[in-house]
Amino acid sequence: MEIGYPVLSTLIFLPVFGGLLMLLIGRNQEGVVKWTALIFSTLTLVLSLPLFTEFDKTTYMMQFVERKSWIPDWGIEYYVGVDGISVLFVLLSALITILCVLISWNSIKIKVKEFYVSLLLIEGAMIGVFCSLDLFLFYIFWEAMLIPMFLIIGVWGGPRRVYAAIKFFLFTLVGSIFMLIGIIVLYLKGGTFNILELSQMALPFNLQLWLFWAFFAAFAVKVPMFPLHTWLPDAHTEAPTAGSVILAAILIKMGAYGFLRFSLPLFPDAARAMTPIMLGLSVVAIIYGGLVCFAQTDLKRLIAYSSVSHMGFVTLGIFTLNSQGMEGGILYMINHGIITGALFLCVGIVYERTHSREIADYGGLASVMPVYAGFFMLFTLASIGLPGLNGFISEFLVILGGFKAKKLVGVLAATGIIIGAGYMLWLYQRVFFNEVNENIARIEPMGLREALPLLSLSVFVFWIGIYPDTFLSFMHVSVNHLLERVNYGVSDTMTAIKGLTGGY
Repeated sequence: MEIGYPVLSTLIFLPVFGGLLMLLIGRNQEGVVKWTALIFSTLTLVLSLPLFTEFDKTTYMMQFVERKSWIPDWGIEYYVGVDGISVLFVLLSALITILCVLISWNSIKIKVKEFYVSLLLIEGAMIGVFCSLDLFLFYIFWEAMLIPMFLIIGVWGGPRRVYAAIKFFLFTLVGSIFMLIGIIVLYLKGGTFNILELSQMALPFNLQLWLFWAFFAAFAVKVPMFPLHTWLPDAHTEAPTAGSVILAAILIKMGAYGFLRFSLPLFPDAARAMTPIMLGLSVVAIIYGGLVCFAQTDLKRLIAYSSVSHMGFVTLGIFTLNSQGMEGGILYMINHGIITGALFLCVGIVYERTHSREIADYGGLASVMPVYAGFFMLFTLASIGLPGLNGFISEFLVILGGFKAKKLVGVLAATGIIIGAGYMLWLYQRVFFNEVNENIARIEPMGLREALPLLSLSVFVFWIGIYPDTFLSFMHVSVNHLLERVNYGVSDTMTAIKGLTGGY
């Protein structure tokens, strides 16, 4: 697919160029820095729109491909492209970044230039992850995200920001080292870093198994899957609003995307063998993450633990290994990015006014900020899966896929919806109803700059909820092609697979 200019390289390097350009701006010119960040993030979003309008939904082949030799002696290439699985995440990354620029306009008080440089650099790295078709290039972008996010948490975060930043960095780095070992083994075995060529190899089952767990170490930490989730609540709680939004909307989706792009197509037999374990861990995350939310007293910490539960639905959908579950899981990633990103934006709006995230410090907020209360209610209802809003269709597809895979899995996953409704409505009741807390009785109403990001995300809440096929249609062919690869039995491994899974 060609549209007249290298769209993917533009989307990757335009924000990087904007970030480097801002380094030349004086520290005392904060207004210029902010407007530069807004211009470059807006340009990136506008230039990403052809991915949506010109994408060919009838093929599973990579589109908008760019391929150049990079390090020929090692067979390393600058090789990028998108398919129906990755294209929506590129668009989401561009959208979320511009919202983070807007929401940080007045909340970031120190080292403003460095903050917006970090924000644009991480945007380029995120888009690069979703576009990479060379394992070496993918790893470069994967690791490049660590540094700006480490700085965003560690410099502009809360009182325990250094602890949270180091914990985030170490968890992610250790998992990535195991993936690096797996990448080296794959290169030695296949003689290439080309992801598409490697996916055509028929690796021995035992090697697939070891490589599956090597990649699992990186992806499970990033999701994060239970029990590797403990870094997420700390990172969310201490990060500034923009950091929490990027973490929730994009970064944790990269782990699930890694399962789709690498674990399933490269190690299909191992993926089938490990399906019961992955489904079990997903169900535990759904129920455990939801129950822990009831014990939280901090707004951001509650939403962070809800992400553990929601991402359990994502991994459950992926490893049902059927089209309903997998498409539901991919759509769930998009919906979770919209809903939870919006909820963190909402928390940031009141935190700027009260400098408190304690649920007990609120009460009666609906009478003080009625428009804000309406937005929060919309995203709350979307989070618990109200029909007609975007959260419903993805939960429905995931649970349908779960029932098709194993009835008990579907039943247990469905309990997560009940738990989710309980803690989200409990949160809303305590914050927005009851008597007006004297601490918030005189806070100023929400401004237009704060309302615009929430309004834009609200559009997608209704759009996906009412007509989800706009987005599901992108992934149909690519998901079916992936499932053909995963469910294709290799004769000399089938006995081993059945033995490990108990005939599952």
